Amino acid sequence: MTKADLVAFIADRANITKKDADAAIGAFMEGVSEALAREESVSLVGFGSFKVGERSAREGRNPRTGEPIKIPASKTARFIPGKALKDQLNPPSSKSETAKGSKKPKKKK
Repeated sequence: MTKADLVAFIADRANITKKDADAAIGAFMEGVSEALAREESVSLVGFGSFKVGERSAREGRNPRTGEPIKIPASKTARFIPGKALKDQLNPPSSKSETAKGSKKPKKKK
């Protein structure tokens, strides 16, 4: 889904204009970006959280020459999905599978 698709979806669902939906999405992205720049997390209950992650300095290799290079430490945005989103992505199976680590049902005699 592209930003244009998302704008159209929100405009339709919220019964607002595409211009208003685009402004709302822009404000959301700006708010999340500014909070992460201040190293704050943004939590949307049921959906997930945006947090600042840190990557430590490490050594890599130049793929062209094979020469070792130093990669400096950096910060990155991370998204951690919430339980409701995870459940939506992984619905319970309709098959009669046993849960991991659970015992199989006993056979009746």
